[in-house]
Amino acid sequence: MTAFGGVDLAVVLLYMAGVAAWGAWLGRGTSGGTGYFLGNRNLPWWAVMFSVVATETSTLTFLSVPGVSYLGTLAFLQLTLGYLVGRTVVAAVLLPAYYRGDLSTAYEFLGRRFGTATRRYASGGFMVARLLADSVRLFATAIPLAIVTGWSYPLSVLVIGAATLAYTYFGGIRAVVWVDALQMTLYVAGGVIALVLLNGAVDGGWPAILERAGAAGKLQTLDFSTSLSVTYTFWAGLIGGAFLSMASHGTDQLIVQRLLTCRDAVQSRRALIGSGFAVIGQFALFLFVGLGLWAFYDGRAFDSTDEIFATFIVSEMPAGVRGLLVAGVFAAAMSSLSSSINSLASASAYDFWGPATGRQDDDRAMLTAGKVFTLVWAGALVAGAVLFIPPEGAGAGSGDPSGASQRAAAVEVALAAASMVYGGLLGAFALGVFGRKVGQGGAIAGMTAGVATVVSLWAWGSVAWPWFVLVGLVVTTAVGTAWTATRSLLGASERRDPHS
Repeated sequence: MTAFGGVDLAVVLLYMAGVAAWGAWLGRGTSGGTGYFLGNRNLPWWAVMFSVVATETSTLTFLSVPGVSYLGTLAFLQLTLGYLVGRTVVAAVLLPAYYRGDLSTAYEFLGRRFGTATRRYASGGFMVARLLADSVRLFATAIPLAIVTGWSYPLSVLVIGAATLAYTYFGGIRAVVWVDALQMTLYVAGGVIALVLLNGAVDGGWPAILERAGAAGKLQTLDFSTSLSVTYTFWAGLIGGAFLSMASHGTDQLIVQRLLTCRDAVQSRRALIGSGFAVIGQFALFLFVGLGLWAFYDGRAFDSTDEIFATFIVSEMPAGVRGLLVAGVFAAAMSSLSSSINSLASASAYDFWGPATGRQDDDRAMLTAGKVFTLVWAGALVAGAVLFIPPEGAGAGSGDPSGASQRAAAVEVALAAASMVYGGLLGAFALGVFGRKVGQGGAIAGMTAGVATVVSLWAWGSVAWPWFVLVGLVVTTAVGTAWTATRSLLGASERRDPHS
């Protein structure tokens, strides 16, 4: 394997230093919490659109999606159809509700509708899921970086964490959005470069690659199987993907915070729906990279799907370009991490600290609190990622199959953690918009039941994760409605009983 160093290392380090400096510069003049967390609500929709896509794109997308088509087909694209449908529903139903009030977080909506306890309960659930999922994602980033740089896992985690914290702390959401736009441009360019290089590396170029892939059945995009245990089917993609997108882009502070930085609901709607089309193109790009890699390596086996594209980058790309592609790996990781840190800090400040101290209307105090929480959550995410590092001898490059098993488990934990909570959150918002008679007790009981049900399904392993959100939504709304109906009946009975 070609050594990674010299020009490549210089490109990566200069990129990371430049991004950190530019991001910190973008935050100049920020004087309050509204500017720090919401960009004074005047960011352009197209930059927000890029940020939304970059935020939901981690290193797992950059490196793992090519592995999906390398081992299988293009069936993963079925999920993106649901993603677009889900975004459209959020744009029509939830965005207008968000912009009717001057909201600071997604969960403030629940607080106004149900009460403070519901707001904190939902925000706390978001924090737990985000900490778990993004600690895993940050750890997963260390796997390919260990391959391409030779750095240890802890060093890779700390370098990414430090560079990301620098611009997130000083620049706030404005820096996060604009740097995200740059990061997305970089890693998409990396995918395009890979397509071009694969065209020259495989005899016959892309016509031959597609002909071979077609003969092997790898161009299949639609699978109409009705089994709930099969992950990538048309129904799981369209229905499960739609509900997953409704939850992630309508109830997760990670995404909603970006949408609230737009000038108005019309601009926010453009950013949200536009991101749906951008995601389809992005996933298609990296899936085709996977097909090209399959033809180039002639289906060779790898210990982990994460290693396939990473190995091609290190072994086959020229110096400089190789460094640029590794910078793309960093870019994908930093986009997700910076968004997580900022959204967790905003939820902590606005959903908990501000109301508890009575200083939620003190913009300067919220800025100070936000920066403190930024440091706290950055440390928590880095610590969480380090905890996921496997024992020595089971890591990347060890050749130990157990290491591959642990890596696969880490990716599944990241996907499942978010989906387990999303159903309960989406159900709470559905009750808030449509369940006019449901009160705080019903909302909390519904969320608890919804999350508990999905956790049970995950433990049993009988249902594929794209269905988790729908199951959680149904259980949450059913239990919340039943709770309210029961309380109403008991109340009526008590009113009729003179001895009550």
